Amino acid sequence: MHTYSIGEAARISGVKVPTIRYYEQIGLMPGIGRTEGNRRSYGQDEVRRLAFIRHSRELGFELDAIRALLALQDDPHQSCAAADAIASERLVEVRAKIASLQSLAAELERMLRGCAHGEVGDCRVIEILADHGQCRFHQH
Repeated sequence: MHTYSIGEAARISGVKVPTIRYYEQIGLMPGIGRTEGNRRSYGQDEVRRLAFIRHSRELGFELDAIRALLALQDDPHQSCAAADAIASERLVEVRAKIASLQSLAAELERMLRGCAHGEVGDCRVIEILADHGQCRFHQH
């Protein structure tokens, strides 16, 4: 069985070395083997686990959700209902963020349309930024 140093595991998985150490500290990467020289030694399973964590983080999952997903992954014969629930929860969060960003974009567009491109003293952008009450979309 081939093993990897922490640097090799970082390169293959796309997770930085300090982040790998952090994941070990918080228990997302349990039981990392050591060489006779006390260096960390990662196998294919650990590298795949790191890639799983990286991809989950890229999709915006919080560490607690990732911990739960990893626990599910460690017991592959159970129902995937819990994993579906975690992903559904994340989807709700993403959709809420999209709605908030759309409101923000609309407000910025409105501010820019109202700008006369004159002097700062008459600038609609500055005026609206100074008084949040003038915003049409208060969800940003």
